Amino acid sequence: MRHLYVVTYDISSPKRWRRVFRTMRGFGDHLQLSVFLCDLPLMERVQMQALLHEIIHHEEDKVMIVDLGPTEGRTIQSIETIGIPVEITKRGPQVV
Repeated sequence: MRHLYVVTYDISSPKRWRRVFRTMRGFGDHLQLSVFLCDLPLMERVQMQALLHEIIHHEEDKVMIVDLGPTEGRTIQSIETIGIPVEITKRGPQVV
C-alpha cells in the first residue's frame, strides 16, 4: 500500500544538504527549500530512510518524515498553500 509522506530536513552542512536534496529528488516532488512530498510504497520508504541515514550527521542534522496516510482515495487538493501555489507532478510510469 502506498502512503503519502511529507519529508522535511534541516542539514547543517551545505555538502550534506545537496546530497540529501539529490537523494530526495529520486523519491518525491520538491515543494520548497527543504520539503518534499513523496508517494511511496513501504519498500521505497525503507530505501529512502536507509539512504538518508547514511548521508546525514546524526548529531547535527535532522530529517522529519510525516506519514499522511494511504495515497488511495486522497486527492492532491488536500494540501493547501498560502502564497505561491505548489505544482505537484503526477508520478507514475513514463514511456520514453
